[in-house]
Amino acid sequence: MILNYKNGLHFFSYSKFDAFVDIRHGVFTRNNGIRSGAYNSLNVGLSVGDKKESVVNNRKKIAHCMSSQELVFINQIHKTNIIVFKNNDADRLAETKPSSFTGDAMITNIPGKFLAIQTADCQGIVLYDPKNKVVANVHSGWQGSINNIAGACVESMKTEFDCRPENIYAGISPSLGPCCAEFINYQQEIPEKFWCYKNTALYFDFWKISTHQLKEAGVIPKNIEISNICTKCNSHLFFSYRKKNNTGRFVSVIGLK
Repeated sequence: MILNYKNGLHFFSYSKFDAFVDIRHGVFTRNNGIRSGAYNSLNVGLSVGDKKESVVNNRKKIAHCMSSQELVFINQIHKTNIIVFKNNDADRLAETKPSSFTGDAMITNIPGKFLAIQTADCQGIVLYDPKNKVVANVHSGWQGSINNIAGACVESMKTEFDCRPENIYAGISPSLGPCCAEFINYQQEIPEKFWCYKNTALYFDFWKISTHQLKEAGVIPKNIEISNICTKCNSHLFFSYRKKNNTGRFVSVIGLK
C-alpha cells in the first residue's frame, strides 16, 4: 500500500488501483480529524458515542479529500446483505437516504457515489471492474468472513452488472491480522472448515480466508492486494476494537469519478 497526504489527511491507497484514472479510493487513518476524547480524531462512526458534529465534519473532510460531494454510508450489522445502486436508481436514492439502508456491502456504477465502509478491526474490501466501470465496498468481520460476503459480492457484480470475475481487482484493508485475531471459543464460533486457517495457538488468518474466497469467486490472484497491516498492532494509525473497546471507526472509500 501507498501512504498519501492530501488536504491535511493521511490515507493509504492500493498500488494496483492507483493505475486506474476512473476511480478514487483510500483507506483513511484515524489521524488529523476533529478531536473528541476517546475517538481522537478522524472518527466516522455515528453510533459509537462520539459527538455528531465531529463525525459529520470528519466525513466532510474525507469527502473533500476524495473530491466528492457525497460519501455513501449504510447501517452495517455484520450480516451478508448486499445493496446495489444502479444508474436507473435515481428516484430510489432521492427518496431514501443511503444511510437508512441496512447491509454490509455496496455495489454501484453511478459516478460520484463514493461508497464508504467503516471498520475498527474488520476488513474493508474494495472491488473494481475497470471493464464495466463498477465499484464495490465490503464490510467483512469474522461473521461476514465465515459467511463469505466477499465471494457473494463478486457474484452480485456478475449478476447485476455482467462483470467477469477475472476483470475484478480487490484490495483488503488494514484489519485484525493473524498476529492478533485470537478466538478463544473458536470451536463454538467458527465452522470447522475454517480451522485450517488457525495456527497452533488460537489465532486465525482472515486475510488468507478472504483471499481464498475471492479466488474461489474467480478473482485472479495477481489482482488481489492485501494491506498486511494489523489494526491492533498499529492502533496509532487505525481504530482497533480489540485494542480498546471504546473507540471510533476509520473508513475505506471507493468511487467512480
